[in-house]
Amino acid sequence: MDYSEQNVRMITVLSDTPGASGFEDAVLDVVRKELENICTFEEDKVRNLYIYRKNHDGKKPVLMFDAHGDEVGFMIHSIKPNGTLRFVKLGSMDSNGLAASEVLVRNSSGEYIKGVIGLRPPHFSNGDNQQPLDPSSFSIDIGARSAEEAVEEFGVGIGEPVVPATKCVFDEKHGIFFGKAFDCRIGVAAMIAALRELEGSDLPFDVVGVVSSQEEVGDRGIEVAVNKVRPDIAICFEGCPADDTFTEPYAIQTALKKGPMFRYIDRSIICSPRYQRWVLNKAKENGIKAQASVREGGGNNGAVVNLSGKGVPTVVAGVPVRYIHSMSGITAYEDFINTAKLAALIARDLTPEIFETF
Repeated sequence: MDYSEQNVRMITVLSDTPGASGFEDAVLDVVRKELENICTFEEDKVRNLYIYRKNHDGKKPVLMFDAHGDEVGFMIHSIKPNGTLRFVKLGSMDSNGLAASEVLVRNSSGEYIKGVIGLRPPHFSNGDNQQPLDPSSFSIDIGARSAEEAVEEFGVGIGEPVVPATKCVFDEKHGIFFGKAFDCRIGVAAMIAALRELEGSDLPFDVVGVVSSQEEVGDRGIEVAVNKVRPDIAICFEGCPADDTFTEPYAIQTALKKGPMFRYIDRSIICSPRYQRWVLNKAKENGIKAQASVREGGGNNGAVVNLSGKGVPTVVAGVPVRYIHSMSGITAYEDFINTAKLAALIARDLTPEIFETF
């Protein structure tokens, strides 16, 4: 497979950019830069970014593209007398993967400084290597020796965001990215690529993109966004959890290099069945890899979109990611590009007449 240098660079930058829930500003700056030549933008007070194609006229029904800009992370709760930092989670992250991980802590100057989630050495364990997994017992060590030094020399304070320090790496030989925040930065990247592919196209629907905020803490930004965009139909892009490394072969439904995953159901939504079937048939007819799943857990922005207004037909295009909601994940270039291609195809082929059948 040929890899676009533009796309590889974009995915790498989006992955590396810090943007915990509520602190998505830098992510929106990246999106603006990627689309500034073909789109215009608006931003609201909860850090949702609205993306309009240059030929948007506001007179057509609206197909909304949504991808959330935030990532799971942490927030500084307090500073201990020894200079280490107590923290709370922003979003769901398994505590098993936290100890000894490197992180980036934003200080009062807006600079992200290095830290490590401290792990007591086994030399002090009295033969007991089991350490508590309650994150309230963990601390982030930035190298300070006292609370005063942490504040005055390092500039840290309570309420500041923290993200993994994982750097994105692309394995060109195998077409694989290793990095953080692929939920949902790989979805943001797929949305950007789809909007690029649609540049100049005269479509029967106005395609409006949204980079929504605070999905990881309860689908908050999208509740504001749907009231502004008022979509008639929607595609929600996601970085979704791959299950191909721990599930029995017969039950695998979200595997790397098998294309975007379209869920029939999760704990938050039953995706619009007629629209879902049309999308999966469209992929098959055009030789685009896609897969489907029946999920027993999870949730996403699509649930809010689906129940907004008078009811909005919604599907969720998930780019498979191994080990999401952890300090590092794995995703495949070909799944990203197939997601973008299928989204652009949907936008081109969807007509008001087809929409009425959903």
